[in-house]
Amino acid sequence: MRLIGMISGTSFDAVEALLADIELDGGSLVGDLIEHRSVPYPPAVHDAISAILPPAATSIELVCRLDVAIGQFFGEVAKTLIDKHGGVDAICSHGQTVYHWVEGDRAKGTLQLGEPAWIAERTGVSVVSDVRNRDIAVGGHGAPLASLLDVLLLGSNPPAVRGSLNLGGIANVTVVGPQREPIAFDIGPSNALMDAAIVWLSEGRESFDRNGSVAARGRVDESLAARLLDDPYFLLSPPKSTGKEYFNLGYVTSRLQGDKLAAEDLLATLTAASAEMIAADLRRLDLADLVVAGGGTRNQTLMAELQRRLPGVSMRGTEEFGIPEASKEALVFALIGFLTLCGLPATVASCTGARVPSVLGSITPGSVPLPPPPMPLPSLPTRLVIRTPLQSK
Repeated sequence: MRLIGMISGTSFDAVEALLADIELDGGSLVGDLIEHRSVPYPPAVHDAISAILPPAATSIELVCRLDVAIGQFFGEVAKTLIDKHGGVDAICSHGQTVYHWVEGDRAKGTLQLGEPAWIAERTGVSVVSDVRNRDIAVGGHGAPLASLLDVLLLGSNPPAVRGSLNLGGIANVTVVGPQREPIAFDIGPSNALMDAAIVWLSEGRESFDRNGSVAARGRVDESLAARLLDDPYFLLSPPKSTGKEYFNLGYVTSRLQGDKLAAEDLLATLTAASAEMIAADLRRLDLADLVVAGGGTRNQTLMAELQRRLPGVSMRGTEEFGIPEASKEALVFALIGFLTLCGLPATVASCTGARVPSVLGSITPGSVPLPPPPMPLPSLPTRLVIRTPLQSK
């Protein structure tokens, strides 16, 4: 089955789209990865997303307008891949998260924008969307959905404890080990606080600290770092989830308590605090090795801070599996789309906290009939094999 997986993550800077052929072979999912594209949002769409995210006030009208605009843009991105490579069987669109409703250790709901009807109309292809809410309906957090891919790649029962860390706006980790159920959870902010601060400090001229260069010039304010780390979320046990509705500029300014720091010192402190938030959880997991992906891997200062705090942990990238780090999340949604169309669950219940695994999403029909699903499996797939990898650019 040929699919396009699509997502814009919590940094909401671009749509990531991956075209792949996926098939079942015994107990394995086999993938041939064809092309990955990262397409920045038009400035007007990016600014509209920024304007409605909590703690900002918004209106139903603005949400409706943005739902249409994001759906139309996702449709255009998918159409460029179809025009280049020919028809596809289905598209799985995560859309853009604008709110993730969590109270204490319970997820109550989640909202992704990007109306799938616009994607189906633009491409003629059926669209799987709204992929998080079914897991929440059975007691899960609807996150981290990347745990599906992580468990398939790392194995559910390896000889040593292994982890897969994603450094997006929010950091999440999946952990597998011998004779234990896999677990996964959102650790806390990775890029979220740094991005919010640099947008604020630059009055919108910059959206992130490229390569961590601003932070590299600064000095860490230990008092502020301690206040950033003093939050009840970090004391919750997994599974747990969070988002930018909690970790945002307001989180930074409330911890500043009126202190005035130079831009480079504030970025250095936020980077060090984010690294410590992540490393503190990972140290408790007794990891032998760690696979790392996400935009945060391009922040050299963050990666250096992490490695310094995890001296005994071997770190490597998803490129070793044939998956460039920028394409990982889009691949997750291509896999979810495939499993959904096969009528198979696409969650690992012990990772999301759900009572049972779920078949995810809703289907918006296109003008082209869906392909017939493969023959039913006697059991769920247990591993992913990348037969044709993408080459890192």
